[in-house]
Amino acid sequence: MNDQQLMQAVVTLAREAGKAILPFWRAELAVTEKADASPVTAADLAAHQVIAEGLQALAPAIPVLSEEDCEIPLSERQQWQRWWLVDPLDGTKEFIAGTEEFTVNIALIEAGRVVFGVVAIPTNGRCYFGGSGIGAWLEEADGVASAINVRNAPPAGERFTVVASRRHSSPQQEALLAGLSSAVGELELANIGSSLKFCLLAEGAADCYPRLAPTSQWDTAAAQGVLEGAGGQVLNLDGQVFSYPPRESLLNPFFLALPAAAPWRERLLQLASTM
Repeated sequence: MNDQQLMQAVVTLAREAGKAILPFWRAELAVTEKADASPVTAADLAAHQVIAEGLQALAPAIPVLSEEDCEIPLSERQQWQRWWLVDPLDGTKEFIAGTEEFTVNIALIEAGRVVFGVVAIPTNGRCYFGGSGIGAWLEEADGVASAINVRNAPPAGERFTVVASRRHSSPQQEALLAGLSSAVGELELANIGSSLKFCLLAEGAADCYPRLAPTSQWDTAAAQGVLEGAGGQVLNLDGQVFSYPPRESLLNPFFLALPAAAPWRERLLQLASTM
């Protein structure tokens, strides 16, 4: 099975995980806290079970690092060349609040780089998938898939749209947005939860997603694959490609998500270098 065939199989698996989540959505739900104070529910665990078993059946030789099974020693992870990076339910806080802005995220990583990513939305059956050098698509609930691409500038008459988190910002991020506004004009802020922020860029509905606040590796990898397949990129603040090397902490550094050919790219990197 080549990577493109594997990606298609993972799309099916992500949809199955979404079906395992839906019975818990907007139902009475017990919420517990993990050691880092993040919430976990029976829906997270049900989706994790579906994905772990499905990936084992698809590719038994590829190990899995999931938010719900991440206590794997660095000494073991350092031996991995290819591995799955999974968030069975990204946007647990949105899920608990009853919104539709939660996703299933599955990425294949090789030597620290995203090969492809799949982001499924359980509530509407939509699924984004793609990878660098592969392309990117949005598949509707009826199975019809359309290729998606980033935009390098807003359509005529529309403002530059920056994707932000409903729940997370920082003083550095606010300063970056102020500087960006001086370069591209008044900003439109699009607030949305989970990895859907990357997907808005990938389908050409927004222009930039700066994240100068905490995330974990499983929050970003799958949607990064989609964005890279659509002609975008995710960079560290120093302009280097955002990657997932094995390290003790599973927290990400800050990053910038943007179209690779954006004319304002260098200006954004200049601003980021001062943060």
